[in-house]
This record gives sequence, C-alpha cells and structure tokens, in this order.
Amino acid sequence: MTVSALPAAGHSLASQVCAVVVTWHPDPTALRDLLQAVLPQVGHVLVVDNATPGEALPLLTAALPGCTLLRNRENRGVAAAVNQGAVWARARGARFLLCLDQDSLPAADMVERLLAAWQALSARHRVGAVGPQFLDLNNDRPAPFVRIGFPFNRKLPARDGQPVEADFLITSGCLIPLEVLEATGPMDEALFIDNVDVEWSFRARRHGYRLYGVPTACMRHRIGDHARRLGWGLGEVVVHSPSRLYYMMRNRLLLYRRRATPRVWILQDVPRLALKLLRLGLFVPPRLANSRAMLLGIVDGLRGVSGPAPRRIHAGR
Repeated sequence: MTVSALPAAGHSLASQVCAVVVTWHPDPTALRDLLQAVLPQVGHVLVVDNATPGEALPLLTAALPGCTLLRNRENRGVAAAVNQGAVWARARGARFLLCLDQDSLPAADMVERLLAAWQALSARHRVGAVGPQFLDLNNDRPAPFVRIGFPFNRKLPARDGQPVEADFLITSGCLIPLEVLEATGPMDEALFIDNVDVEWSFRARRHGYRLYGVPTACMRHRIGDHARRLGWGLGEVVVHSPSRLYYMMRNRLLLYRRRATPRVWILQDVPRLALKLLRLGLFVPPRLANSRAMLLGIVDGLRGVSGPAPRRIHAGR
C-alpha cells in the first residue's frame, strides 16, 4: 500500500490529526457521510476494516482524496484496529489520533473544537484525551459525561459549554495525543471490542492524565442496534446482538482484575451486571440466545478467557 506522509507539522494542529475509522460490514451510505464529514477537518483519514467482503469499501475510499484503506484478512477487533491506526499515524508524523466508529457522524467543527479545548486545558493539566458530546441516535438525547460514584455513577451536565472532567470517554470521537498512547500503552487487544475505551480510560487516569468531555464539540452516534422500552416500570434498554452481550459480560469481569480499574467502579458495576442479565435475558428477544451468550461471557470472564469470542458465539463488531 503506497501512502503519502501527512501534511508537515506546524501547518496547523488539525493537519497533525489522523482520523482512524474502524469498520466491520459498514453501511456504505453512512460511512460515506462520515468520511466526507471528517476529511476536511484532519490531515488524513485511515479506514481500518475488519474483513468486510466485496469491493464496495475499496471503491468508496479510493474516490475520496486524503483517505486510505487498510484491510485486515480477519476481524481483529476494535482495539487492534485502533492500534494499527496509531502505528500508521505515528510513522507518518501525526501528533494526534482521532478514533471514530462507523456509526458516528461528527459535526463540521468537531475536531476544531476538540483541539481548542485540548490546547486550553493542556496549559493547566496533563490531558490524556478529549471527547465530544454525542447525540444518541437511539433516543435523540445527548449522552452525559460520567464520573464514577457509589452506588450510582454521576451524570454530569455541561454548564456554559465548559469542558467536563470525566472518568472515561467512549472510543468514537476521542482525540488522543500519540505521545499519551506511548506513555499509557496501546488499547488492550485482549478485550477485542467492548469496554476497550473504559479500560484505556482507567489506565490513562492511573498514569496521571485527565480526560475531558467537550460539550461544544458535537457528534451523532448510535449505541447498540436500537433502544427498547420495557414494560412494568423497567425502563429503557439498549439492544445488542448476543455476540456483543457476550463481550459485555466477559470483559467487565476481566476488568475487575485489572490494577487500573477503580474499586468503586467494580462495586457499583456488579449489581448492574446482574440487572443487565435479568432484563435482557427475560424481556428482550431473542431471550434464550441473549441469556446463553451472557452466561457464557460470565463463565469465560471468570476463567480469564480473552481475545475473539469462541466459536460457539458468532463474533461481532
């Protein structure tokens, strides 16, 4: 694969940003919208694809100047794809990595606002990453930034558009200086997909970095397949495939053992794990497949199994 270097450092901070878009069987229209939205905002866009078949993806990326496609022969997971992007970007002189999921759509000024916040905050603090306020497409509501608490997490509202310190940021939209990734270490490929962002956030904070949500930087993003409101006062749940439920259960148990994981997060997450098992296993179809996947995830988490899901679970994005 022949790729030119990124624009020379010093031209602007935006030119020193490499966006890494991780894909797996993406919707072509949604991906085109994402790439067209982010390309004018950064120095280069690298699409790291996890074994999507066909030629639609190469044709799409080839038609967009400033966009490069890296295709994996197998689904290596989100963490590995982000790490591939970091290596690629570092070799071409980038200073920042902008992580993006295929289900996201950044506002036209998202990167500019993230960089401005990073500059202002870095004058006073060790900033590990900044992330946008995202509108959850399942319910059209802005997702809050979160600080860990007990018995419940604190959902922090944005006041006057000021950055909000958070205990973790989601992967998509996260702007990370590459020097921070060098200091903390790469994303944990053993987790494959779910809780990759949570684990790295905890590790970054353990290294003394702060994470900030930037309310003025906006992005549309979809969590899960769709939202479903349950009866009997049980509230609303985000619906995921059984394979994703496997990773969600397994990986949170794996995180319980990590040194960087705050003990308070474990204490308030165990009841949430139990509630998730009951709600998704009893009230959300396919109930049997959901229950089986979650229970297998719990068993494998207790056993310390990591990496791609075993064959008995269809590996998902």
